Order: sequence, then structure tokens, then C-alpha cells
Amino acid sequence: MCRVYGVTRAGYYAWKHRKPSARQKEEERLLKEIAAIHEKSGYTYGSPRVHAALQHQGRKVSKKRIARLMRENGMKARSANLYAAHAANHAFFQSVPNRTLGVMIDGPDQVWVGDITYLKVGNQWRYMATVMDKYTRQILGWCLGKRKGVKLTLLALNRAVAKRRPKGRVIFHSDRGIEYAAHAFRDRLKALGYIQSMNRPGKMTDNAHMESFFHSFKSDAYHGFTFSGEQQLRKQIRAYIEFYNQERLHSALGYQSPAAFELGLAA
Repeated sequence: MCRVYGVTRAGYYAWKHRKPSARQKEEERLLKEIAAIHEKSGYTYGSPRVHAALQHQGRKVSKKRIARLMRENGMKARSANLYAAHAANHAFFQSVPNRTLGVMIDGPDQVWVGDITYLKVGNQWRYMATVMDKYTRQILGWCLGKRKGVKLTLLALNRAVAKRRPKGRVIFHSDRGIEYAAHAFRDRLKALGYIQSMNRPGKMTDNAHMESFFHSFKSDAYHGFTFSGEQQLRKQIRAYIEFYNQERLHSALGYQSPAAFELGLAA
């Protein structure tokens, strides 16, 4: 092999046993920092956002170096093609406004809201779809799964329907994700006689009730906990939603739980 590459045996063994250079050690440390930021972002950050995050940490490193290290180690930003130019998608989103704006609700099962959040189990992600009654804040249905798709949102919706079986027309409000825009979900709402509503573009506060629930759940029962498997996480979610519905006091409900508030309405 030495003859083929034109090097001496002594030179080969010197190269083989040479210790890593200062630059190699620095790149190994930098790669660990990049991987930690990439993982924390849910694998959604590309090199520009990783670079910005490192800058916030006081790290001075070039964008090109970060891009090279990420490319060499197969780290890519998670991307979606939902908003690629597509006439049918564009027409659909144009036709579904936020139908909850200006609507006065005075009882349960008039407006339901839904959303999806990311949860970590070990080194893997899980996705939870949830349905809430906007008036009473009661969590009506939820589903945990390995994939973020229409199957997940449909299961959460169907569980809410099975629990409540509302008699009137329900406005179902969500963000503008494909999990709620898919034909299967739209067809199910139509079959139920429900009216679909979605956030206005760029207006995340249009679904503030669901965002508030996810914040409460993660603060109270997720952050600071370690889950060895999906069943353990599922058990934690189930217990928390039971607590949230039956016992947790809500300032917007006069410091009552959703269940107590609904009992008061019935009385």
C-alpha cells in the first residue's frame, strides 16, 4: 500500500498514530453543540438558524463552517411542501376563513378547537392531537401517535364526537396545517354537519385556547419528566387531562374546573 501511494512505511505509521489536531478537536466540540441545537429544535433548524442559536450562546463561528459540518454529518432541516404552489390547496385555504371571529358563544358544543403538539419519548418524537370545547375549556378528545397526519387528527375528532354527540352545528377551528386541510378530515366534518374554520395567515393567536392548554400541560406534567416509553407518556397525558378537566382551576371560568363549570351551566 505504501508503494502504491508513494509514501514511506515510517511516514504511514507516523500518520496513523498522530493525535487529533487542535482544529479537529474544536470541530468535534462544535459538532456536538450543533447536534444538540438541531435536536432541541425538533430537527427543524437548518444551518442559518443553528448559526443564530450559536451566536446567542456567544459562539463565534462562520455560517459556511456550520453548513459544511451539518452537510457532512447528514443534518438537514425538516421541510414540508404544504405551501408549494398548488392551485387546489390555494383555493381551499382561501375559502376557509376564521369563522370564530365576532361569534358570541354562550354554551358548550358551539365552537371546538383543535391543534397538534410535539412530545419527546427517549430520542424519538411523538405527536398529540387534541380537541377542546372553547366555551368550557373541557378537553373532549385526544390522540397520541408516531406520525403527524390526518389519521391522528381524525381519531382525536372522532373521540370528541363519541364523548359529546352534540345536537347543534359545531364550528371546528384549527390552524392551517395539512392534517386539518386533508380531504378525509374535511369530508368527516361535512358528514357531521360541522363548519370548518382556520387561523388567518400568520395569526397564531387565533387558536390561543389550544396553545394555552399545551403550555399548561408541558409546564405541569411534561418538562422535567423523563419518559422511557410511549406507554408511560400516554399514562401521563391521560392522568393530566383527567386532572385538567375535573380539578384544575381556570381563572377564565371563575376559578372553577371545566367539569364544575359545565355542571353549573346545567343547573
